[in-house]
Amino acid sequence: MRQMGGDVLGRVIDHIVSLPSQPAMGDVHADALCRALREVAPEEGTTLDAVLDPLFREYVPRSFTASGPGYLAFIPAGGVFPAALADLISNTVNRYTGVCMAAPALLQLEANVLNWLRDWMQFPPTTRGLFTTGGSMANFNAIVCARERLLGPSLRDGVLYTSTQVHHSVMKSAKLAGILPDRVREIPVDVNFRLQMNDLRVAIAEDRGAGLRPFIVVSNAGTTNTGAVDSLNEVADLCASERMWHHIDGAYGAFFYMVDELRPLLAGLPRADSLTLDPHKGLFIPYGTGALLVRDGNALRAAHEATAGYLPDMVADEFYDPSQYGPDLSRGFPGLRVWLSIKLYGAKRLRAAIAEKRALAVDACERIARIPGIVIDAAPQLSLFAFHLARPGASLEQQNAATRELLDRVNARQRVMLTGCTVGDGRFLGRVCVLSFRTRQDRMDACVEDLAAAASEILQQR
Repeated sequence: MRQMGGDVLGRVIDHIVSLPSQPAMGDVHADALCRALREVAPEEGTTLDAVLDPLFREYVPRSFTASGPGYLAFIPAGGVFPAALADLISNTVNRYTGVCMAAPALLQLEANVLNWLRDWMQFPPTTRGLFTTGGSMANFNAIVCARERLLGPSLRDGVLYTSTQVHHSVMKSAKLAGILPDRVREIPVDVNFRLQMNDLRVAIAEDRGAGLRPFIVVSNAGTTNTGAVDSLNEVADLCASERMWHHIDGAYGAFFYMVDELRPLLAGLPRADSLTLDPHKGLFIPYGTGALLVRDGNALRAAHEATAGYLPDMVADEFYDPSQYGPDLSRGFPGLRVWLSIKLYGAKRLRAAIAEKRALAVDACERIARIPGIVIDAAPQLSLFAFHLARPGASLEQQNAATRELLDRVNARQRVMLTGCTVGDGRFLGRVCVLSFRTRQDRMDACVEDLAAAASEILQQR
């Protein structure tokens, strides 16, 4: 085991050391490779080196370098090393953490982390939480809580409201929770891609007039497309007056609230009934680490509480029992990766890293805005901004094509990876999202340089 562990650790550390020099996006056109990899289960085993060699040499490189400093695409998740050590520990000791009685001390560590998240988001002591595989499952559990609290068995009467820029997981979660597409209202956004409050009020009034039951508004603390933050205080006021549930999808942006000077950007966030968080984004933990906070912990427990004859008696409310706050009985130990990372780094260093990412984004956006031909469509409310490449007299279709070519040329330089999105008016936008702890000033300088060079090349040829 020591030999195997040493071999794997050596390769992993070599991989981490090489991240700055790796292409920001590996060759993912791997159809032939995938077909060649298909095989039946082997009857006999092989050596570890025989497995690790192609894994690190061929398979891992054929992917997005999501852990690298040049990954400015989608929403980055760098993956701090202590979290990997925590997974090694939890997978090897293999303690069962589905119910409190089986591992009370270990689950207290996880409860501690959920309380830290609660305090950082300024939620009240009544709050209870749950670790999930990501923001999608956190959104699902939040909608289930609201449904149970406000609709009961009358699912077909319930209506969910959100913006056209919401993450697609909200639509999937609503459907899974029994709120079908004809009971979901996608409300238009303003020029800053924020939920239009007047349109929201009108939609709620119309549905009430039709005999339906508006029960939840899902707002955004940082959309995936443009990083927009909805007017969280206004949504909270409206939900309070209408006796509706306010859920905030803060998978991307909520952790910026940890930083005192950035809290005004997310004013109203602590007033939500529930909040989705993704430690695998804003806390730099590896993928597969989401979380949900629910202001009234009894609502979270009521939606999931269950027992069976083979299970031990439920523990007192004083102690955290994940089986009573979420759908899983068999589960891993996700809290350990967050607990160990926070214990080793401390909240102060995490806050500094989060603040740095926004500062990098603001600086880069200001410099990119000065590049001839580039138009900023969404300045960074947090650490994400969007833009397109324009030329006088060009049609929308031509501008979209130019923006796509711009991203292709930048990505071909392999120093950074950018992705785009299509917004409501059919415009295709390029995006820069700064959130990896490995992304520093030098990589942002490379991003600006490559965008300037690519934009000049495109405009000169057209």
